[in-house]
Amino acid sequence: MKVNLSLIILVITTGFIIAGSTAQIGEKAPDFNLTDSNGKQHSLSDYKGKYVVLEWVNFGCPFVQKHYNSKNMQTLQKEYRDKGVVWLSISSSASGKQGYLSAAEINETLKEKSSQPNAYLIDEDGTVGKLYDAKATPHMYIIDPDGNLIYNGAIDNIRSTNVEDVAKAHNYVSKTLDALLTGEKVEPFSTEAYGCSVKYK
Repeated sequence: MKVNLSLIILVITTGFIIAGSTAQIGEKAPDFNLTDSNGKQHSLSDYKGKYVVLEWVNFGCPFVQKHYNSKNMQTLQKEYRDKGVVWLSISSSASGKQGYLSAAEINETLKEKSSQPNAYLIDEDGTVGKLYDAKATPHMYIIDPDGNLIYNGAIDNIRSTNVEDVAKAHNYVSKTLDALLTGEKVEPFSTEAYGCSVKYK
């Protein structure tokens, strides 16, 4: 029997398994299992039936700082969590590279920035980042309640590190979530993510 390896990815890492195909817009988002900064494990499949936002983050990146210093990211996190959306921040920064933080440093930083994701997930070996082809920080994904990848790309349409640009930008994440949550049909789409490169090992 032939096995099509392009359709099956089985990655065994330290303590958990990731299975599924690489992320494709309009198709099922691949499941994953990552540990958060409090030592709790999270699988994407845990949140079936809910909209899920994945936010690739690196607090050392000036593009990320733009959205946190302006409180834009924290405002979005709280607004959509209050509406039942699950928001997962993910760091794929390898140890020793920009954006890598210990669990204690992560929790201290989240508190300092008043960041409000459901969880901050640690992807130190970059397995999940590569599974989703995360290229930048921030790189944003929206997954629907059926587990389909609806959006992949930039947070907004202004490629800058200028805090003043946040207010005048077209925010793809909020516009898409607003439409989905009011029952509008949204065709899956992607944009080109901008920011710092993900600091894979």
